[in-house]
Amino acid sequence: MQTHEIRKRFLDHFVKAGHTEVPSASVILDDPNLLFVNAGMVQFVPYFLGQQTPAWNRAVSVQKCIRTPDIDEVGITTRHNTFFQMAGNFSFGDYFKKQAIEFAWTLLTNPVDQGGYGFEPDRLWATVYLDDDEAIGYWQEVAGLPLERIQRRGMADNYWSMGIPGPCGPSSEIYYDRGPEYGVEGGPEANEDRYIEIWNLVFMQNERGEGTSKEDFEILGPLPRKNIDTGMGIERVACLLQGVDNVYETDLVRPVIDLVAGIAPRGYGQGNHDDDVRYRIIADHSRTSAIIIGDGVSPGNEGRGYVLRRLLRRIIRAAKLLGVEQPIMADLMTTVRDEMGPSYPELVNDFERIQRIAVAEETAFNRTLASGSRLFDEAAGATKAKGATVLSGTDAFTLHDTYGFPIELTLEMAAEHGLTVDEPGFRGLMAEQRARAKADAAARKQAHSDLSAYRDLVDTGPTEFTGFDELSSEARILGIFVDGKRVPVVSHDGGAAAPDRVELILDRTPFYAESGGQIADEGAITGAGASSAAKAAVTDVQKIAKTLWAHRVRVESGEFVEGDTVVAAVDQRWRHGATQGHSGTHMVHAALREVLGPNAVQAGSLNRPGYLRFDFNWQGALSEEQRSQIEEVTNQAVEADYEVNTFITEFEKAKAMGAMALFGEQYPEQVRVVEIGGPFSLELCGGTHVHNSAQIGPVTILGESSVGSGVRRVEAYVGLDSFRHLAKERALMAGLASSLKVPSEEVPARVANLVERLRAAEKELDRLRLANARAAAVNAAAGAELVGKVRLVAQRMAGGMSAGDLRTLVGDVRGKLGSDPAVVALIAEGEADSVPFVVAVNAAAQDLGLRANDLVKTLGAPVNGRGGGKADLAQGSGKGAAGIDAALAALRAEIDRS
Repeated sequence: MQTHEIRKRFLDHFVKAGHTEVPSASVILDDPNLLFVNAGMVQFVPYFLGQQTPAWNRAVSVQKCIRTPDIDEVGITTRHNTFFQMAGNFSFGDYFKKQAIEFAWTLLTNPVDQGGYGFEPDRLWATVYLDDDEAIGYWQEVAGLPLERIQRRGMADNYWSMGIPGPCGPSSEIYYDRGPEYGVEGGPEANEDRYIEIWNLVFMQNERGEGTSKEDFEILGPLPRKNIDTGMGIERVACLLQGVDNVYETDLVRPVIDLVAGIAPRGYGQGNHDDDVRYRIIADHSRTSAIIIGDGVSPGNEGRGYVLRRLLRRIIRAAKLLGVEQPIMADLMTTVRDEMGPSYPELVNDFERIQRIAVAEETAFNRTLASGSRLFDEAAGATKAKGATVLSGTDAFTLHDTYGFPIELTLEMAAEHGLTVDEPGFRGLMAEQRARAKADAAARKQAHSDLSAYRDLVDTGPTEFTGFDELSSEARILGIFVDGKRVPVVSHDGGAAAPDRVELILDRTPFYAESGGQIADEGAITGAGASSAAKAAVTDVQKIAKTLWAHRVRVESGEFVEGDTVVAAVDQRWRHGATQGHSGTHMVHAALREVLGPNAVQAGSLNRPGYLRFDFNWQGALSEEQRSQIEEVTNQAVEADYEVNTFITEFEKAKAMGAMALFGEQYPEQVRVVEIGGPFSLELCGGTHVHNSAQIGPVTILGESSVGSGVRRVEAYVGLDSFRHLAKERALMAGLASSLKVPSEEVPARVANLVERLRAAEKELDRLRLANARAAAVNAAAGAELVGKVRLVAQRMAGGMSAGDLRTLVGDVRGKLGSDPAVVALIAEGEADSVPFVVAVNAAAQDLGLRANDLVKTLGAPVNGRGGGKADLAQGSGKGAAGIDAALAALRAEIDRS
């Protein structure tokens, strides 16, 4: 049975049963919790929550779904798709378990000539949630399933939620036994490759709260109405009905594999597992990419755009590994359109745009793949040559930042070479980049991650850096880019707003481009000669492919034309501050090694005018004495007025001299060495520096902290910023000494004494408050009112109490009420306008039908709150303290009605 027919039969079956056919929603919905629609019920969530009223009580749909968390499983397992069609039938307060089971069973088992799928009933199994005896009864009654083919499973398998706060409930899954050739017997619990899940019936009856996993979340309470949400995987059913081994060989997916097999030198299904996985990746990702583009997403570096880019680049990479060198994306998109178009006409109507975007990404990535792969091969070769098995985080970061390689692609390539990747190191560098970036960092990163627009300039040769010898240079404009696109001219006449994200590429420049922990210079680029009215402020400078200097500018006046001669001038004060920060970093590094020893190895740095940050490998926090020593050694070296020398030498000679190199950094054969004070500081460095150490000025260490396992961070001010910081500290100390009426040297001891006294007073207040509350609770227990057959304590407690305090008190009170039916409800005005409340019900009251998790809802409504819990104890919180008395009255009334 073809997939389009499977889809049609599902819709027809439920339309005949009174369901309204609802078209698939876009895979992109306005939901901050979801990157893509990942389940058939997503578009119906407002109905399940009671936020909106549906126009129908029964609905049926076949929803486009995208799930990418397990993308690495695609092609390896028999059943993982990133895109899949989820057929579902839905009831909004209409039918529930029995009819849901009946609808599913009849469609699956009815003969083909009667509109069903014709599955053999003896090969179908069901699973239910642990305590769902009702569902088991219906499976026996409606389907005639024997108990041995019904299995109970826990919350992880048979209690459904979206993974976020929202509707939830127990579920019942239907499995098909593919036979002993696929694995051991014993049902789904034994082997989910042999017993493949095809349908999930969710009995949606509750609302869940926050949680950390499939099993760790709070049940907030029942939904306004009981609902049904089912999901049948079209691709999995097609796999079974078409008699193929996996979802990649069904009628809508296999044509993509066949297309590639007709081009690649190695075929599909020839006994090479890795090649088969690559074919399946291409087939799966091609469908998914077409669907995502069709719903309006373009490749990018964040969110949905990043997912799409990753999918497309995995396709290209897999094709290359199969030996396909020619462009293939256009044909892939055409095949997807032809196969999927009958069900999704948007792929046909918008095909030109879909194909254009996919082909453009292929073209761009092919241009960077070769150069990036060379860099990877060099890094992998160097790693193996050292006898190591871990590719450095720096290499992975360079591949990502310069060549646009997703970290996942680097991980795959490393695995193919028998290597792993230092992912924590990579993540750390990514975090460091984000932290030091300015407000425009995201836009700059997006512009630079795809080098296709800059490729012609990259190939013509590097920008000449003149900034070691001069702060002003005459230069020629090689290229102008606006929002990542090359343009011949950019101007600003003072009227309309200047263009955003303008970049000027020069043939030579004195501007230092951000690298090595030193942020970029600031300054100006002005016109020369006929274009002398042109002026632009330089706000950032970045390297492209390590060769071109891209000057991010704000055009202030005049016109810049490609080929014009301009004058690039660095702000002198900025450069002076930058050199102070960078040279100060070298001094702190040297001081750290002098105080702590050679194991204090650099792990990263950042310096800007007046400030430096230095990360180093070290276990444990530094003592106050060590911190003081490091600061003193640094300032002694500054005062010594060491001469700063730089020279170029061979890398091996520099290492032999004892020059420090950043671990994991790739260095050329010729390197630049910065020497401060002879043996005091000797490092490989391409940054700008002061001429003598005294020019750094005072260095004040602000603090030392942990930034990861085995990595510590020192931060410091230098120069005038250091002086200003010390002046503020002095003024602060003087103010404290005056307020406390003690000499400055006695301030620390006096403050410590005051803090200790304050803590003691707070503890005493807490003790007295809780003691008073317990006394009030005991009195309340003694005067419990009798409501019907129940002894009730329903009381407002003193303000400032937490939910934890109330839990302790209800336990005390309940214990004093004996074995007669009893309910304890305590509520208080908490901190930050909160209204915590707790309800406890003893066993005798539960026998009367009272449940704490029901009563807590009654108590919560008048205070604009909600809660949940168990039958014996439940709690919640609200925001409306004015409703406390009404809440207690509502609780009494509810118990009186019981």
